[in-house]
Amino acid sequence: MDMRKLRNDVDVPALGFGVFQVTEEGAAKQAVYDAIKAGYRLIDTAASYGNETEVGAGIQAAIDDGLVTRDDLFVTSKLWVEDVTADKAPQAIKASLNRLNLEYLDLLLIHQPYNDIFGAWRAMEDAYDNGLVRSIGVSNFDEAQVTNLAEFSRIKPMVDQIEVNPFCQNIDKVQYLQDYGVQVEAWAPFAEGKHDLFKNEKLQAIGDKYNKSIAQVILRWLYQRDIIPLAKSVKPERMDQNLSVLDFQLSDEDMQEIATMDTKESQFFDHHDPKMIKWMASRHL
Repeated sequence: MDMRKLRNDVDVPALGFGVFQVTEEGAAKQAVYDAIKAGYRLIDTAASYGNETEVGAGIQAAIDDGLVTRDDLFVTSKLWVEDVTADKAPQAIKASLNRLNLEYLDLLLIHQPYNDIFGAWRAMEDAYDNGLVRSIGVSNFDEAQVTNLAEFSRIKPMVDQIEVNPFCQNIDKVQYLQDYGVQVEAWAPFAEGKHDLFKNEKLQAIGDKYNKSIAQVILRWLYQRDIIPLAKSVKPERMDQNLSVLDFQLSDEDMQEIATMDTKESQFFDHHDPKMIKWMASRHL
């Protein structure tokens, strides 16, 4: 597995596996086990996904079966909005570790850019200093929010996990973050199949040139932009396919063709919408 290096010299696998919306009983445990067996080493979950316990069980099963050691894995979780305070963050970090049955996280993120960001960040810095987390970052922060946090903190964010897919390419945001030393990760790289993504003629034509699927074209497109995609699947054959993107390279013309698909809009929701902020503030785990 290729690696990306964070600003603190921690190596992160260049391709990741996400478990958002994998909530059926037993599904997350099996999916994580199958993903590790397929070759994934970056596992991404969150307190708000409600599946940390099963993710931890899948990790433990893979370790017990000799597929990996703990040191082989890069495990990420995230603080939900209600826990983004100076008082609640330390307990929330320990709760995530307990549910995952892990002694440390490789990456901890603030899930959304709301509540007491600086108070929670100080708690995350302490967790970093104490070895409970190996790296810290944010999710869904825009350029100004990342910069504000970074410039007034002892430890700068190492990662920003944001929406990036062919319909929401975030060209300027990604470039700024990369120039600023922040590793970009992409959630919803397939836009959850919106707009008949997996039947898109442009992407299919590109895939046909390399005998690759549309999903593989998208993951390779993100890889070539130095973005870590977090792909989700519960099917082992798809997991294998999603990892098989290092044996071909998209041309400049391919990249330009994909660029024409950009709507410059989120395919899900606006993080600056007051109604969405109120909804997140009211959501309790």
